[in-house]
Amino acid sequence: MKRELTCIICPLGCSLCVETEGKKVLSVSGNTCPRGAEYARSECTDPKRTVTSTVRCNNGSVVAVKTSKPIPKEKIGACMKIINTTHALLPIHVGDVIIENVFGCNIIATQNMEE
Repeated sequence: MKRELTCIICPLGCSLCVETEGKKVLSVSGNTCPRGAEYARSECTDPKRTVTSTVRCNNGSVVAVKTSKPIPKEKIGACMKIINTTHALLPIHVGDVIIENVFGCNIIATQNMEE
């Protein structure tokens, strides 16, 4: 089976053609660099995403957060349910862990918030 992808690793946005057999990648073409081939293999066998969102704070404001590393794509909905039911206590600094161990990563603050 052939699958067409656009590489999202760098600004070049290479058009990739991936030939697969089941979950096995047979070949990748169209990539300008090795990172494109690595992305294509990962996307076809175990797609992952970094989740970005906001968490409500105890004063009613919201703080921007993200996963500390990409999580399996099929876990994004469950991750968002956890994020949406969490309230953070101020003050918050960039890098603070807001929620621990969500599908093997932490949800961390990406902005500072003072009381």
